[in-house]
Amino acid sequence: MGHLIAATGAVGVLEVSFVVAVVSIGGDPVSKAVVHMGAGLVLLWCVGGGIAMRILRDRIRPAVLLIPIRWDVRFLLFCTVLALVEEAITTSMTNLAPVFGVPVGRAYITASASYLDVVLGHSVILFVPMFACWAFILSRLSFHPNAVFLLYGLTGALAEASSFGLQSVTQAPMWIFVYGLMVYLPAYCLPDRPDARPPRPVHYPMAVLLPFVAAIPVAGGVGYLHPIKVHFPPITPGR
Repeated sequence: MGHLIAATGAVGVLEVSFVVAVVSIGGDPVSKAVVHMGAGLVLLWCVGGGIAMRILRDRIRPAVLLIPIRWDVRFLLFCTVLALVEEAITTSMTNLAPVFGVPVGRAYITASASYLDVVLGHSVILFVPMFACWAFILSRLSFHPNAVFLLYGLTGALAEASSFGLQSVTQAPMWIFVYGLMVYLPAYCLPDRPDARPPRPVHYPMAVLLPFVAAIPVAGGVGYLHPIKVHFPPITPGR
């Protein structure tokens, strides 16, 4: 699966590079700002974060295994910390709108300019039940970390498509990396689990869908308590 991850990353980088080139040549300021924010996320999180995790994983794993809490709780917390880091990058991109040539709120890639509002009302709060679901799955099935990366990445791509429409499907390689990196290193740092069985083919689609389903009740509660989906006016191309 390592080759599949590499191929997905290559396609994602090429796709983002193509869009950046096209928009930079003929796009309006708002479109340029949005695309450059997305490219910043890809550069910092997908490329930078991905390379760092790959290089440091064998140094990080022994330290993580020494943390004196249950491995499933450790996995959940580790995933949550990485998701918080990823959302810090996206929220920073939104707040850097003036650097990209437009006022804050004219172009954005998060629902709010407030980090706490983003993570508690829109994103990470919905990821936590997904991570808990994966901890449950991994207590029973010995998925390889590469498989966890790809499967949760597909769950993330599915979540983006359900939230923002089918146009997100064309961005699937990017979303697979954005979400996959939240769980890859925690999965790599798991201890040996002798009771976990090798997954069968039917378990792979189940592992994509179950975390998505697990987040639905939380999404309903968050939507009721915090009904504002986006704190900015709709993005309209222009100056």
